[in-house]
Amino acid sequence: MMLRWVLILLLVLLVVNAFTAFFQKIGFGKLPGDFKFDLFGRKFFIPLTTSALLMLAVTGLAKLV
Repeated sequence: MMLRWVLILLLVLLVVNAFTAFFQKIGFGKLPGDFKFDLFGRKFFIPLTTSALLMLAVTGLAKLV
């Protein structure tokens, strides 16, 4: 059960990482709590605050529908 949540979290982070350029164009990714770091010559981005804001927006839209 726990392994399933870890895999889901990993997949979500990979998808968000793929859309990093789009998020940066609209202003996300520069919020406090969004982490960027280089590891072994690759850039990684962990958008904790951006993810929380997007989740709040999706939850609000879901409650309206």
